[in-house]
Amino acid sequence: MEHILQKRIPCFKRWSRKGWSVFASLHRYVKIGVLAAGMSILLLATRGASAHNADTTAVLRTLRIREVGITGTQTAPVRNARSHTPLFDRKAFAAEPVQTLEAALRLAPSVDIRERGGKGAQADISVRGGSFDQTMVLLNGIDFTDARTGHQSHALPVDLDCISSVELLDGLPGVGAFAGAVNVRTAPLRPTYLRFEGAGGQYGYAYANLSGAVTEGRLSVLGAASFRRSDGYRHNTDFSNCNAYVRAVCEAPRAGLFDFQAGYQDRDFGSNGFYAAYNPDQWEHTATALASLRWLRSAGRFSFGASASYRKNFDRYDWTRGTAMNRHNTDNVGARVWCDYGWVAGTTSLGGDYAYNHIFSTNLGEKLDTPHGRYTHADARHTGNLWLRHEKHWRRFDAAASAGASFTPYGRAALWSLSGGWRPSGAWRVEAGAAQSMRLPTFTDLYYTSPAQVNNLGLRPERAVTVRLGAGYSRGCWSASADAYYRAGRDIIDWVWYDDVPENPEAWRGKWHSEQTSRLNTFGIEFSGSYTVQEGFLRRVRVSYGYVTTDRNADIVARSAMDFMRHKAALGVEFRFLRRMSFALTGSLFDRNGDYTAYPVAGDSSRTETRGYEPYFLLDGRLQWEKGFCRLYVDATNLTDTRYCDLGGIPLPGFWCTAGVVLTFGR
Repeated sequence: MEHILQKRIPCFKRWSRKGWSVFASLHRYVKIGVLAAGMSILLLATRGASAHNADTTAVLRTLRIREVGITGTQTAPVRNARSHTPLFDRKAFAAEPVQTLEAALRLAPSVDIRERGGKGAQADISVRGGSFDQTMVLLNGIDFTDARTGHQSHALPVDLDCISSVELLDGLPGVGAFAGAVNVRTAPLRPTYLRFEGAGGQYGYAYANLSGAVTEGRLSVLGAASFRRSDGYRHNTDFSNCNAYVRAVCEAPRAGLFDFQAGYQDRDFGSNGFYAAYNPDQWEHTATALASLRWLRSAGRFSFGASASYRKNFDRYDWTRGTAMNRHNTDNVGARVWCDYGWVAGTTSLGGDYAYNHIFSTNLGEKLDTPHGRYTHADARHTGNLWLRHEKHWRRFDAAASAGASFTPYGRAALWSLSGGWRPSGAWRVEAGAAQSMRLPTFTDLYYTSPAQVNNLGLRPERAVTVRLGAGYSRGCWSASADAYYRAGRDIIDWVWYDDVPENPEAWRGKWHSEQTSRLNTFGIEFSGSYTVQEGFLRRVRVSYGYVTTDRNADIVARSAMDFMRHKAALGVEFRFLRRMSFALTGSLFDRNGDYTAYPVAGDSSRTETRGYEPYFLLDGRLQWEKGFCRLYVDATNLTDTRYCDLGGIPLPGFWCTAGVVLTFGR
């Protein structure tokens, strides 16, 4: 599966001052096919001291291996992104006490996870000081961001065992990735295997997962299904979550590579205080289906690609559990085409994408003359991007630039990005980049109104220019990276509060109002480092730190833009002992900026208090035993039983212990 997101053009490109550097003068891709005698020589060289007595010219065994890519990567699968910041790696996190994607991303310095319930029941993902609406969410490079609200964007039907890595993509110009894009990659654990995981624990928690893969020749299929549920750690925080996912990758010699994925998720959860902190009886049910097909084909110096995707989401929200208040039905359709041309001056890419967003709702959109079933409102929009990109690689340097245009209901806008890198040695890399980005108002931004909120149909896109500097080091068992960024944002959309509005005091007084009158300049720094070895007692140490600050006007009371994670630090260690035992600990410290309105008495909105977010520390641990196909583990999260909240005073779980078994068969 390692070939899924790489260009399938095996070649020698440029190894100067080597015996085979003649291939560079051909200016053509040279395929690697069958290795016979040469491969046998390599095998003989590994036989130790007796190898010098062997006849190295004899063919002991003929091996047929797959063609492999030596140079070149796909330049435009996700609209010419250049910087990839790792957020999660399956191998690195294999022994750590994380069971959900939200728990894994909580440790990354670039990401702010704001959970409302336990075990991923409901959470928002934001990156680098942005909001959850300003973050694009991709699954294997396909944009599945929800146009109604960012609350639903990361409701992806994949479990942690199917996720090989998660990365933050910078430098995506155009519509969507205002603060950045989170790309979730899936891949099988092994070429062919069957895996079962079962777990249970406190608060009626139960989890079952069945996954596996089959690889035959050029076809690989990954499939998984899971169920997760809990009675809840306090009143009305119970949840259930069902996931089903399949991905098939097939490479035809002449037709190219086809990459298909599809998934379905059904979840419901008690929403005690989730969207109004004083109401303990809210409830929500969502159902999401998604699918995509990608095609890649190489022909000489050209590489062609195309993709199509569809996402359907149903949402039911009950103000009082059992009595539906709001219903939404959204459709998101996407398509993308691109072409790469490799020549002596580098690689030039031309591409475009298109998106169609539609919603039926009981309260979002324009009022329908005739109701569509239970829905009384609807809206739709079309957006698109065109871009031209060129990149060039030298021995130690690389540079890239792109330019294009975005087409939205709000008019046309220019898009651009610049990036460059320098590798002074094999272990170091320094890079810099700048990009323009924008985000359209969600349907919730435009239309949502309630007794406590006033909508604004006059909203326009947010815009930003982000500049980033980064450096990375990797050598042997040590690795480290540091990043600094500055984002100049304007026309920022947020829900703001005015105690007195002379222009319209009756309608706005004492309510939240959706508007975009402010600029928001964000500065941040991030650092991460790790030490990893394969033997010994101490196997892994990982440390990270992130800092964010903004300069928004202090006289505006904003609901989300000022609630950023100001300081975030994490430390993880892993120990191996008694041959088959491992113990991992992660400690993380969080300090959130801003304050919130608290309701001391549940159900009583007349009594309020203003409280600031308090710093908190979380300590999680996992004890694990593994032999052959069987693995047993015990997880304990929040070992110190810390009382904390990520959003609006909603208490999150204290100490929570679970245990599980994993059985993996295959090769």
